[in-house]
Amino acid sequence: MKRMKKKILIAAIIGIVGISAFATASDILAEVNGIKITKAEANAFLHQLQPGQPISYDLLDPKMKKKVLDGLIETELLAQAAKKAGADKSPEYKQMVDLAAKKLLINAWAKDQFDKTIVSESEAKAFYQKHLDQFKMPARAHARHILLKDKKSAEAVIAELKGLKGEALKQKFIELAKEKSTGPTGPKGGDLGYFTKEQMVLPFSKAAFALKKGTITETPVKTQFGWHVIYLEDKKPAQTIPFDQVKEKVIMKLKQQRFAQKMEQETKQLKEKAKVIYPDAPKGEK
Repeated sequence: MKRMKKKILIAAIIGIVGISAFATASDILAEVNGIKITKAEANAFLHQLQPGQPISYDLLDPKMKKKVLDGLIETELLAQAAKKAGADKSPEYKQMVDLAAKKLLINAWAKDQFDKTIVSESEAKAFYQKHLDQFKMPARAHARHILLKDKKSAEAVIAELKGLKGEALKQKFIELAKEKSTGPTGPKGGDLGYFTKEQMVLPFSKAAFALKKGTITETPVKTQFGWHVIYLEDKKPAQTIPFDQVKEKVIMKLKQQRFAQKMEQETKQLKEKAKVIYPDAPKGEK
């Protein structure tokens, strides 16, 4: 949001109509040649940006509020100029308005149909049990590493860590990673977070997953990036994600599938019942 470019702001705002002609004074953000710009319009614009998770104008920081308001003001000025030039009287404009109205009407109807589409928890659970392979999580490791340019430097780091165990080993490893690692994770103590075997290059992955929790590689690990000293912070075995953790996602997926099928069937039936004429079609063709 903070990096939003002005052009994107203006383009996204275009098309928002004055939403509240009866806004209270506290809801009016600006007035442009007698036309009020309200919080409702700002919120409608923000809803366009993030339909699933709309942001309230009141929750934006002052800098972002200014960007949104400047965009709305410029849009209003451009709309006024276009109207003054008679653009709203052109056939093209009327066609665009007619098409936009149809799309909005369809969207409103489709939303109502989607909301009426019901998927029960038992249906979701049956799908989950039938497709358990879709909910498997592979083994993961949480590791740190110190990346060095040559084997000798890596061996020197391992020597510094020799004899340390537990929290002392971890803290010293983090310290050396910040001090010596040439990799981008150095400032974070070499932390790579959790990863699967496939997410790392083979030599690194093989060495990391072979470690026991709380230990380091006894010899440097070479990859195309350099020489690594690896510390294993945690390891999780492969598992099936519990139904309760994916229930809502499964319900939503089934709901979307059912809705798509419903709309496809509805469209098919409407086509079969409709009288469609193609003036330019050869005789005998429909």
